[in-house]
Parts: sequence; C-alpha cells; structure tokens
Amino acid sequence: MSTGFPRAARVRARADYARVFDQARRTSDPLLSLHWLAGDGPARLGLAVSRKVDTRAVVRNRIKRQLREHFRRLRADLPGGDYVVVARAPAAKASASQLRATFERVLARAGALPTAAAGGTMPPALNSPALPPIPPSFPKPEPDAG
Repeated sequence: MSTGFPRAARVRARADYARVFDQARRTSDPLLSLHWLAGDGPARLGLAVSRKVDTRAVVRNRIKRQLREHFRRLRADLPGGDYVVVARAPAAKASASQLRATFERVLARAGALPTAAAGGTMPPALNSPALPPIPPSFPKPEPDAG
C-alpha cells in the first residue's frame, strides 16, 4: 500500500459521513471522538473539525493536517473501513504529540490498533506479581565424627 494520501483514502461524500455516523462503533476521548465502520476496502479517513473547536481556520487546519499525516503513516496497519474523527474544543490547545497519542489511544480502544504490549520478557500470564525470591540453600555442615 502506498504511503501517500490519495483521494480514495478519504471519506468525502455526505452520504458516507451519514452512514458512518449512523452505523459505526464510537469511542471518545476529551480531545477526539472516533467513529469506525469496518469494511472490506482500504482504510479511509474523514475529519470533522467545526468552528466550535476554534473560530480560526488556521487552528482547525493544523488539527486536520496533523491527524491526516498520522493516519497516513498508520494506514497500512489499520483494518479496512471508514474512520471519521470528530475533534473537540480541547484539541485546539493540544500539541501535535498529544493529538497523535490521543488518536492512537482511540484507535486502540476501538480495536483498530493492537494495544501496546507490556514491557518485559515474560508472557503476560507469567508476568504477574512475583513471590519473594527463594534464598539460596547452603550446604549443611556435617557433624564432627570425633
């Protein structure tokens, strides 16, 4: 799959947005709300950043540009379907890294991205709180025969 962001990778038609809003699975965060309608085709992104988020177009466009770029990088790993992201007012003051982290979090919560594996080398079932270590056993002194 190409790393570009062609028109075919975008949700563009009003009917497509309406279908996603009516039928999709929804997950939310204070910054973003994600509507994901799984499908057979490649992953497509739709963005809804209204004037309620910020009255200045430059701020709304910054949010869209950052989300579009991050989606472009994740697109090959995402299951097919339509993803519509609705920005909320706190997104206007969020940094680019906060937007990216929130976007990944709502994707993982929706089931579109695998959750990050816990650190460590043991499998999760074996990585439970461990018992205290067993002290090393010392050889017992032999009784004197004398």
